[in-house]
Amino acid sequence: MTSGPAVPPGRATALRRSLGLEGGVAALAAGLFVFGFGQELWFRYVPEYLRFLGAAPFLIGVFGTLKDLLDAAYAYPGGAITDRIGTRAALLLFGVVTLAGFLVFALWRSIAGVFAGIVLVMAWPSLGLPATFAMIGEELRGAKRIVGFTVQAVVKRIPIVIAPVVGGVLIGRLGMLRGMRAGFFASIALAAVMILGLAAVFRNGRTAPAVPPGAVRLPPVLRRLVAADVLVRLCEGLPDVFLVVWVIEVRGFSAARFGVLVSILTATSIVSYVPAAALAERAEKKRFIVLTYAFFTLFPVAVFAARTFAALAAAFAIGGLREIGEPARKAFIVDSSPAHARGRTVGKYYTIRGFSVAGAAAIGGLLWTIAPRWTFLAAAGLGAAGTVGAAVFLPRSGKRPDSPA
Repeated sequence: MTSGPAVPPGRATALRRSLGLEGGVAALAAGLFVFGFGQELWFRYVPEYLRFLGAAPFLIGVFGTLKDLLDAAYAYPGGAITDRIGTRAALLLFGVVTLAGFLVFALWRSIAGVFAGIVLVMAWPSLGLPATFAMIGEELRGAKRIVGFTVQAVVKRIPIVIAPVVGGVLIGRLGMLRGMRAGFFASIALAAVMILGLAAVFRNGRTAPAVPPGAVRLPPVLRRLVAADVLVRLCEGLPDVFLVVWVIEVRGFSAARFGVLVSILTATSIVSYVPAAALAERAEKKRFIVLTYAFFTLFPVAVFAARTFAALAAAFAIGGLREIGEPARKAFIVDSSPAHARGRTVGKYYTIRGFSVAGAAAIGGLLWTIAPRWTFLAAAGLGAAGTVGAAVFLPRSGKRPDSPA
């Protein structure tokens, strides 16, 4: 008598379905993992790389502001392209543009090259964001959307646990310049393989019908959410690009140690995702959104107050808990978006949020030149305002988010 497989095919299929890993969603998860691993080898060290190339603190802040502006400027066009040509074709297009950006980083060794490269690199995460939401919205229904966003978020963050540590070791052994270039070329190779894989999978997928162009309006409930979200993302944006500078130059720890802190932050977010998503399926989404915003507020305070590496590790663990309500928030947005214009609605939401916070890093840089503490304390104040706003003005999710406000 022959023994059966360790995991029967029917059980494996049921597991994939329970995790929302079906069809295009599974391919999307693979793309998020591979692109993310390559980029995370070096992306978080770009502020220190700019300092190595001779950039002043304010210019580092401008780099962060440019990233935020691209997030804002790309979101709505990305949604319009997604609605027009379909999620699969859009994701392939954005992947190719990002690969071109990796090439610019690798081949143009200058401050100008960093700024030119980021314009292209942001295509996959920013132009592609509405496509990610739209694909999950198309292929998953009801509570499965929270599960789908949870799994995608976990898959996206696993590389952040590993890659920054690897990148920090490369920089420590090869030096800033050679270590960063090694990361650039690794990201090029991984992106090329992933694009070929996505093309093979998407070739047999269904093609969405063309959607007539036109403007969309955010539902009232999303207007309330984005107002609170803006304040909280300002809280995040003021100190974000300076965290690596704070850890390495102010507190005196190595690049490899900073990579460990990033891994702690990401591992904490991964561990918190699954139980939080399971609870969010049964409880009010609002509670998890407000809890998320509270951790955004606590993070800059904890980082500023930390003096030892152990204290910084605890602070970055608090930072990891900032993601505890993200699957619920994203499902809230998809549930509230009309199916025929989901890409544009998601794009408009993130365009509003992105342009509203675009100056955060530059403001953080100006505050940093006065005294670093002002960057952290101003961030905490904005986060507190956003948290209170969400608690007061968001409706309870006993009332469906796509119901009239």
